[in-house]
Amino acid sequence: MTPPPTPLLPSPRCRYAPSPTGSLHLGNARTALLAFLQARSLGAAFVLRIEDLDRPRTVPGATEAILDDLRWLGIAWDEGPYLQSERLDLYERALARLRDGRHVFECFCSRADLLRAASAPHAGEEGPRYPGTCRVHGASPQNGSNRQSALRLRVEPEPIDFVDEVAGPRAFDLSQSCGDFVLRRADGLFAYQLATAVDDALMGITHVLRGDDLLSSTPRQLWILRLLGQPAPRRYAHVPLLLDSTGQKLSKRLGSMTISALRERKIDPRRVVAALAHSAGLTDAARIDAEALVEGFSIGRIARAPNALDTARFPELGEG
Repeated sequence: MTPPPTPLLPSPRCRYAPSPTGSLHLGNARTALLAFLQARSLGAAFVLRIEDLDRPRTVPGATEAILDDLRWLGIAWDEGPYLQSERLDLYERALARLRDGRHVFECFCSRADLLRAASAPHAGEEGPRYPGTCRVHGASPQNGSNRQSALRLRVEPEPIDFVDEVAGPRAFDLSQSCGDFVLRRADGLFAYQLATAVDDALMGITHVLRGDDLLSSTPRQLWILRLLGQPAPRRYAHVPLLLDSTGQKLSKRLGSMTISALRERKIDPRRVVAALAHSAGLTDAARIDAEALVEGFSIGRIARAPNALDTARFPELGEG
């Protein structure tokens, strides 16, 4: 008997998706470099997507600066940049489909309401777990308030499992870890989880490499795609964060060293690439081009623990 044909996997497609809420700092740049190296090592298309949905936090000129920073570092992309702000109709259609399936409900709870709820322990970067108030009791503004409703996605006590290429096997129960989560905020802005899940599916992204601060977002995005019947990326890799000299993660808000500042100081970009790659355990070179790191790159070579730049070796990248 002739064996059935082996199903063809989609051509690999990787992406980098920064938010233009400030200048690209060294931690952002390292994630971009690693995603670029992953794409090139797989022979994959490398897609650049600008996640500019949070209009109140978007900094004018930041998108153009990010593009300039990536070019300066030698990180080239094959498609994009796609702007999420120009894809709102796609998120609206996905939301309508979820509403038609009765997976979505209105919620008038404020963050303060959730913090006051005795059954709402803190759970990750989005704050407290949703206690199910409007899902159970129905949604209505309190005390005649004109507060607008958010839209939340119902989650069920079902396991969501995946194997992360850095963090290893992971299992989540969203009903316990975060509860029903927001798809569209009360101010009308689409939430990160919905837009990112929809874009990854529609752009055919097969491999996602990003910082491990977003590891807990993965089960939420997989849940959205499950309900939409859309394909999910087949590989995730959540890499350790780059830390500052005090052991804190680098942050735009805290004014961490930016690529733009290094460009203005005429620092050799090969030194910056070498420092970023060295911090990830990929090279001992004093200076190197991004393309030169492709040969021999694998996810398995990335350092598994968060660490800081070696500013003794690369003093020009030190803080202050």
